[in-house]
Amino acid sequence: MKLENELNADILNITMKIRNVYPELYKYLNEMTETIPDISKPEMNTIVLFNYYNSLDSMLKEYKPNH
Repeated sequence: MKLENELNADILNITMKIRNVYPELYKYLNEMTETIPDISKPEMNTIVLFNYYNSLDSMLKEYKPNH
């Protein structure tokens, strides 16, 4: 499994890709409430980040713009 800093970099990259390709999806993501990982448990932090990255990846792959 990736390290926390690698997951953070991946999340930043996919978020910027979403922002550049689908600004309406990016706006939706910004309006969502975020779950803040419990930093006292680093292993949970990594799991939460991994799941968040996977959800962003799924959204990007499945998103169909309303054009």
